[in-house]
Amino acid sequence: MFQTFDVTATPQFGRARIEAIRASFDADGVDAVLIPRADDYQGEYVPPSAERLAYVTGFTGSAGVLLVTRDQAVVFVDGRYVTQLAEQVDASVFTAGDLVNEPPHLYVSRKGLKGLRLGIDPWMHTQSEILRLEKVLSELGGSLVFLDENPVDRIWTDRPAEPLGQVSIQDLPQAGQLAAEKIEDIRRGLKEKGEDAVLITDPSSLAWIFNIRGLDVPRTPHPLGRAIIHAEGKPDLFLDRRKTGIEAEAYLGQLAHQKKPSDFLPALEVLARDGKRIAVDPDLAPYKLVRLIRDAGGQVIAAGDPAKLPRATKNLAELNGSAAAHLQDGAAMVEFLAWLSTVKPGSITEIDATRRLEACRRAVGERMQNPLKDISFDTIAGAGEHAAIMHYRVTTETDRTIAPGELFLIDSGGQYVNGTTDITRTVGIGEVPDEQRRFFTLVLKGMIAISTARFPKGTRGQDLDPLARIALWKAGADYAHGTGHGVGSYLSVHEGPQRISRLGTQELLPGMILSNEPGYYRPGSFGIRIENLIYIREAEEIEGGDQPMLGFETLTYCPIDRDLIVTGLLTRDELIWIDAYHAETRERLLPLIEDRAVQDWLVTATRPLRG
Repeated sequence: MFQTFDVTATPQFGRARIEAIRASFDADGVDAVLIPRADDYQGEYVPPSAERLAYVTGFTGSAGVLLVTRDQAVVFVDGRYVTQLAEQVDASVFTAGDLVNEPPHLYVSRKGLKGLRLGIDPWMHTQSEILRLEKVLSELGGSLVFLDENPVDRIWTDRPAEPLGQVSIQDLPQAGQLAAEKIEDIRRGLKEKGEDAVLITDPSSLAWIFNIRGLDVPRTPHPLGRAIIHAEGKPDLFLDRRKTGIEAEAYLGQLAHQKKPSDFLPALEVLARDGKRIAVDPDLAPYKLVRLIRDAGGQVIAAGDPAKLPRATKNLAELNGSAAAHLQDGAAMVEFLAWLSTVKPGSITEIDATRRLEACRRAVGERMQNPLKDISFDTIAGAGEHAAIMHYRVTTETDRTIAPGELFLIDSGGQYVNGTTDITRTVGIGEVPDEQRRFFTLVLKGMIAISTARFPKGTRGQDLDPLARIALWKAGADYAHGTGHGVGSYLSVHEGPQRISRLGTQELLPGMILSNEPGYYRPGSFGIRIENLIYIREAEEIEGGDQPMLGFETLTYCPIDRDLIVTGLLTRDELIWIDAYHAETRERLLPLIEDRAVQDWLVTATRPLRG
């Protein structure tokens, strides 16, 4: 199967590895170093060879930064990972920091670390991050020191080799637009702005522009590579030929000059020496590239990645593919939930459930001739107190029985050539305490509020985020993660720039796919999350209204546990919505299910709540 359950956290080595990093401070002329969870491509999902933060600390979450000073080691994480961090690192060595409210640059400022010489690997940070750090350090009389070698790589003697996953072509029926047309659109934009070239450093953008997918990164079909797209002439594509077979190489040869990855920096330096105007995304590109261009005499033009918004605003083929993938995935989820309902409470574990769900996705994929390519992230399968760990990953060490009388949260997704899925369902195992049912209903109210929202053009994710929280706020509760993240088209399950959160400043545009996943978590006790994927569309005209509106269309169809809903807490409109959602779920999924017992379960699970 795709998922493994090995214990990967190694907190027992934290002290020795921190001491080894500090041992090089004097030789490097630094007083501290920053070690982010990032790779040379600034990706959220990274290959094993780039898991530096996990190697040093034992923390295996997908976001974090380690600040190592002479007397402290602070791991900054967001609200999703507070509990996980506490469980995975040696508390006698590491302390926790707040990545959202007090990230490293604000921490350094508050601590008043005067004269601090902070060492960083310029491949691991963007220009935007560098500017924030330089501003704070200059105010304190300190400085940034750009290291020639990553401080972790010096001590990581058994570091895995860089990946060489094979590249595949994303065919036109799935992509919806030829790669040549995408490249021409980018060229046209460069000419209009008087720019000579643009750097493509985000693997998602590289995959989308060239209509290719790869196997370099776990759970995400990224080919790790870079490109320089010129205003005139063919692009230069820096992608290891060991990743491209005969078919992919012939295809790419029509679009670009395919070159070795080691040729990238020399090629960029040649452009810069000619004084070219080179567009670089300050929020995505490693600062190493910005320094190289400037030092060689080129002009750095701060500009957004030209693929970022076109990739996020899906075309009709991508939306139709995603809808089909979600129906298939919904059928697999129904088969799983039907099985779960027949299992004697207390007879299976979290790992058993995870294995069964992947088996359902595989079986349905084979039956529908659209095989599961991978899971889109490691399944979060938490029972009881484990459900309160927002990004819990079950291992052979933490696995526990799913016991009667508790909630079981399962957050999972699949990668299919026509779409990327992500769904969370929380189910009750037998009779669940009334308090937990109440919070489940409050979370459901937030999910319905986003599903039914209508909003004018120009609305941002942060404008909608309170809609998902208001019922919880009125109950004196909240959740420490965003309400929704962007999702790619057979790409990353976490795709920007769109999101629904307090920090979501990107305008929401038609065609963007987002998750809708409010939750509630009580550490050490229980956790709840309900998640559907949705996409933005033009909304039907509102009678009496005086301007056009946008709204959401649901992609995910799967029953929501009726037994956990306190109907008295729902408004009439909310009851109408949940009954209509379940009716449509039944109508769409019944034809995809062959087993009569599973069909019967689906009919029962989607009965109306109203009499």
